[in-house]
Amino acid sequence: MLEAGKRSRTQPPPPPVVFEALTQPDRDPARPWLRSRLLDDEQPPRIVEASCPGLVVWSSLWPRRPDALVRFELESDGSYDTLLRWTLLVDEPMPDASLLGHLRKRINYLINESLRATFGN
Repeated sequence: MLEAGKRSRTQPPPPPVVFEALTQPDRDPARPWLRSRLLDDEQPPRIVEASCPGLVVWSSLWPRRPDALVRFELESDGSYDTLLRWTLLVDEPMPDASLLGHLRKRINYLINESLRATFGN
C-alpha cells in the first residue's frame, strides 16, 4: 500500500479514551462525531485492526476507493493528552490530486475537528 497522506495532532484525553472513541464512534449518542458527519458518498468504517491503546485501522470511508485504509497511531504526549497520527493508505493507482485532497481533508475534518470537539476542544 502507498502512503497517501499523514497528519499528527494532539487530542485532549489520554490514549485509552481516544482509542475507545475510534473503535466505538457511536458509543455516546449525546456526543455524535462520525456517523452524523459523513457525506452522502461516505460510509461508516469497519475496524480492520486494533491494539489498545496504540493502534486502530479503519476500512475505507469511500465506496469508490474500497482499498483505502486509515491507520491511527496513538501515544501519550508525556502529559494527559494523546498524540494522534493518522495515515491514509491506498493501493495503486494513487488517486488523482483532486480526489486525494478531498480524502485527506475529510479525514482531517472528522478527526481533528469533529472528534476533537467531542472532547471539549
